[in-house]
Amino acid sequence: VQLVESGGRSVQPGGSLRLSCLFYGVDFSTYTMGWYRQAPGKQRELVATIFTDRSTNYADSVKGRFTISRDNTQKTVYLQMNSLKPEDTALYYCRAALGDVLNWGQGTLVTVSS
Repeated sequence: VQLVESGGRSVQPGGSLRLSCLFYGVDFSTYTMGWYRQAPGKQRELVATIFTDRSTNYADSVKGRFTISRDNTQKTVYLQMNSLKPEDTALYYCRAALGDVLNWGQGTLVTVSS
């Protein structure tokens, strides 16, 4: 499995971005997909998860602002980010989980600054 994230860039506070994660492999629909982020000097943290039944969960810090979704036909998971804040600045990683097997992408950088 290979994961390739895209969509990160610099944006002003209050702006929006949509991140994409393209999954290279088979049986994408069987994987639990997640977005994580790591800010400078901080530990990597969970942002959002979408399960195979499309149920989701979110970190409290992004609830109501971010939406995770998946397109099993396109083997892609998305993270729609609205009302961005400076504290959302981080390297955003995509993760694919199947049982105990975890796969990570290389990350895409989101910078929120005026």
